[in-house]
Amino acid sequence: MTAASLEVRGVSVGYGPVRALNSVSVDVPEGAVVAVLGGNGAGKTTLLRAVSRTLRFHGGTIGSGTVSFAGRRLDGLTPAQVVAAGVVQVPEGRQVFARMTVADNLRAGALGAAGGRRAAAEAQARVHELFPVLAQRAHQRAGLLSGGEQQMLAMGRALMARPKLLLLDEPSLGLAPLMADRIAETVREINAQGTSVLLVEQNAAIALRLASSAVVLEVGEVVLAGDADELAASDEVRRRYLGITDDPGHPGAPEGAGAEGVSEGAPHPAAPLRRWSA
Repeated sequence: MTAASLEVRGVSVGYGPVRALNSVSVDVPEGAVVAVLGGNGAGKTTLLRAVSRTLRFHGGTIGSGTVSFAGRRLDGLTPAQVVAAGVVQVPEGRQVFARMTVADNLRAGALGAAGGRRAAAEAQARVHELFPVLAQRAHQRAGLLSGGEQQMLAMGRALMARPKLLLLDEPSLGLAPLMADRIAETVREINAQGTSVLLVEQNAAIALRLASSAVVLEVGEVVLAGDADELAASDEVRRRYLGITDDPGHPGAPEGAGAEGVSEGAPHPAAPLRRWSA
């Protein structure tokens, strides 16, 4: 499967009079995992909707900017055409078809995909390899699955369209830590098989572990962008999103931190990245 690159350039989005994104630019290089971090209301989900062309279902519109994938403009396409172009979104909260069986949920994901029955069968085999429990529960109603199993089903349904770029919105939300780690490892495997990923994730530790690069949104604007390892080392990111501080009086401070906030013998903490706006 061939991966391709996403280019979001200067995109501004509004919900009526409310500006949700302000001139946001993000790149997802071919074969990469790019994480989008930020608090509630930062515009993370809106960014994914702008790419997948589902904004209008939520009352949103793109006021300016462009979205391109593999050299093709997406901002003039319908959501179905975006899926056909190889870009598929997994929404926050799973949103499986609860009364349908697991198998029928997966079949729904293949509707409109190119390649016919043979391609659908190959995609289903891939999904069952990634998520064996979906094969075991094929005839069970999706609404009876656990939260983690429903997340697997939502991801599996998206993979049935054989995407080149997967838009993942909070895949670990509401899951126990062990299940969240399992989902994260599956994201890594999906990417290793050639699918690029744009990952929105409030669990910054998971996101930065998976991603090669990341952006941080605040109030609809990109305030930090760079290599994931560099962002993980940033004091601001560590304090705001990883719950780590070098203040010895803070509950999240490393054990044994001295008066300067750094444990003896430890390297000096990385300087805050310059683009941060407090």
